[in-house]
Amino acid sequence: MGILSRIFKKKSPERPAVRERHALSIQVGDIVEYDLVTYEVVGKITSRQGNYEWFDYQLVEGDTTIWLSAEMDDELELGIYKKIPLSVSKPYPKQLTHEGRTYFLDEQGEARVVGEGRSRNVNGSIVHFADYYDEDEEHFLGLEGWGSEVEVSYGYEIKPREIKIIAGSN
Repeated sequence: MGILSRIFKKKSPERPAVRERHALSIQVGDIVEYDLVTYEVVGKITSRQGNYEWFDYQLVEGDTTIWLSAEMDDELELGIYKKIPLSVSKPYPKQLTHEGRTYFLDEQGEARVVGEGRSRNVNGSIVHFADYYDEDEEHFLGLEGWGSEVEVSYGYEIKPREIKIIAGSN
């Protein structure tokens, strides 16, 4: 390489280092691998109740949409949820039945949400939520009241080692 080519050589722009991701720092555009399927994170909802916060990530692969829920209680808690057609109205009942299994109300309350990506339409909303568990605490129902509409999701707990997160950006 000659002296002129060294002087006039274009420098490639330096890319900032991509931060390592974990279940509480997933961003829209990231990739999550779960159960041998690769999903794109297309939406994120951050819910806050007082000083406590938790995250719900909308994961899409083809026509399949699931939600990854993540919160830090005494330890990291992760769950996979999928919306189900179950009619529930307010006030939320003490128990629900779905596919022959009875679920019991564990907690309910209201949270302010911040939505990103496909979930940006709920940004600034208040959600009235309720969590239900079956007798063995292995299966869950999550209710989210958005105004007069109540969405119901079926879920189950997973371990952090069951997912792999690949950053899509900084």
